[in-house]
Amino acid sequence: MELIVIGVIANTFGIKGEVKIKSYSDFDEERYRHNNTVYIEYNNEYVPLIVNSFRIHKGMSIVSFKEHLNINLIEKYKGCNVCYEKSKIKPLKKGEYYRFEIIGLDVYDDKDNYLGKVKQIEETLANANLRIQRDDGKSFLVPYIKQFILNIDKDNNKIKIKVIEGLL
Repeated sequence: MELIVIGVIANTFGIKGEVKIKSYSDFDEERYRHNNTVYIEYNNEYVPLIVNSFRIHKGMSIVSFKEHLNINLIEKYKGCNVCYEKSKIKPLKKGEYYRFEIIGLDVYDDKDNYLGKVKQIEETLANANLRIQRDDGKSFLVPYIKQFILNIDKDNNKIKIKVIEGLL
């Protein structure tokens, strides 16, 4: 079974075992549907948890899990990734991508010069950023917005970006 990261447990919420999840998904209602199973990455293992409840509060997903309806049972998972079975995700429309599809792609500028690989996607309050790892070990951030991302070609494992002064 292959898993993808769909969020991270940011904190507990109250004393009844609910957690705040910083979501990396646009499909939280589907992922956290009652009785769905998600997997918590904890101590290098994937712990299956069954969703008991889900709601949105101040932009965060608030989720509780069956058999973990107490803060003492769930707080050890703070900071852990929340994962979902890759085989259960639906295909997206043309031009839309899941995070896992972008991580690992080769990055080129608009003149086809190789710049590095997408190492991870980092969130800010404003937008997501691609962390590009260069061959020399250094990295830089590129805003994941249409003004910087010129083209994503999954078939050729390639992203073209617009480079502006100070970006590299």
